[in-house]
Amino acid sequence: MLKNTHLWILSYIRQRCSIYFQNAFDKNIPSSLLFSICDHFEPYWENYSHSIAYQRVKRWMDCYQPISASHKDCIGNPPKHSFFYPIEEYQKNLIEMVAEICRNGFGETEIHLHHHNDNSENLKKNLINFKNILSDEHGLLSKECDRSTIRYGFIHGDWALDNSSPDGACCGVNNEISILKETGCYADFTMPSAPSDTQTKTINSIYYAIDDPEKPKSHNTGKLSVAGKKNQPGLLCIQGPLGFNSKSRKFGIIPRIENGNLSVDMPITMDRIRIWVNSRISVSRRKNIIFVKLYTHGTQDKIMKWFFDQGALNELFNQLEAYCNTNKIRLFYVSARQMYNVVKGLENDFNANPENLLNYKLKLLS
Repeated sequence: MLKNTHLWILSYIRQRCSIYFQNAFDKNIPSSLLFSICDHFEPYWENYSHSIAYQRVKRWMDCYQPISASHKDCIGNPPKHSFFYPIEEYQKNLIEMVAEICRNGFGETEIHLHHHNDNSENLKKNLINFKNILSDEHGLLSKECDRSTIRYGFIHGDWALDNSSPDGACCGVNNEISILKETGCYADFTMPSAPSDTQTKTINSIYYAIDDPEKPKSHNTGKLSVAGKKNQPGLLCIQGPLGFNSKSRKFGIIPRIENGNLSVDMPITMDRIRIWVNSRISVSRRKNIIFVKLYTHGTQDKIMKWFFDQGALNELFNQLEAYCNTNKIRLFYVSARQMYNVVKGLENDFNANPENLLNYKLKLLS
C-alpha cells in the first residue's frame, strides 16, 4: 500500500508541518468548500459491446439525476458531475445521453484520452477534432465569456500526463502540456495518481505547470496559483487530495493511501471527508476556500452498483452536507469548469467570494 510513496512523501511531510503551524498560529480556518467529482467516464470499459456501453450510460441517466436533484448546496445548486469522456470511445448516441444529463443541470462534459506511442501532430489533431465534435454537434464544453474560443478540461488516461510513465507507456508526447494549452485546455484534473509511478512531487495543490517540450512530466512541479496574482504562465493543474488514512490500515498496521478515489474498496466515511478537507487544497493566500476534487470510474459495473443500488453516492452527499453543517462551512457543489472559474476569479480579486465566481471566465455553450 506504500508503493511509490518516495515520489511524494517529502512534499506530504512538509505540507503537514505547514498546516500544523497554520492551525496553531492563525485563524484561517475553512469557511467555504468547493466539491467536485471528476469521472473517468468510460462506457466501453473492459472492451464490452456497444449494447453494454449503452446500458451503462442509460443507467446514469435513470439513476444519477434523481439522486443529484435531492441534494442542494448553500446557494441551492445540486451536485454537478463532471463527465470526462474518452476521445477513443466516442459514439454519438452515448454522448447525447450524457448531454441530456448536462442540459438538465446535473453535470458537464470534458475530455479524457487514453493513447500510447503517440506523436505531437496526431495528439493535436485528435484533441481539436473531438473538441469540435462535442461543441458543434452536441453543444457541450464552454467558451470564454468575452470571446468565442472553445475551452475544455482534461484528464489523461492511465494518469500518464506529459509522457510521465517511466517506461514511456500510455502517452509518448513530451510536449503534451504545450499542446493542451494550444488546443484550448483550460486546466488539467489528472492528479493525484498515487500509487502509480506517474505521481507528481507536487501534491495537494493548485498550480501552473511550465512545459519543457524536450522532457516528460513537466507538471512534476510548478508555480502555485496565488490570490490577487493574474496572468501566470503555464497550464493550470487542479489536484485532488493525497495523504494517508490512519483510521484505515492494511493488515491493521499500514495506513492506506487516501487519493480521493470513489471506489467500492474505499467506503465513504467522515474520516475520509476530514482528510479531503484537511489536505487544504486552495489558491494561495485564500486558504479559507478549500477545493475538494475527487475522481471515480463511474461506468464500471461494480461502482454503479455501489453508487446506485447500495446508496453510496447519496450517502456521500449526506455525509458531506452533515460535515459542512457541523463545521459551519459553506458547501458549493461545482463542476470542473466552475472550479477553474473560482481559481481565476480569486487570482483577479483577492477578496472575491465563490458564489460570485462560478461563471467568472468560462460559460457553458448551452
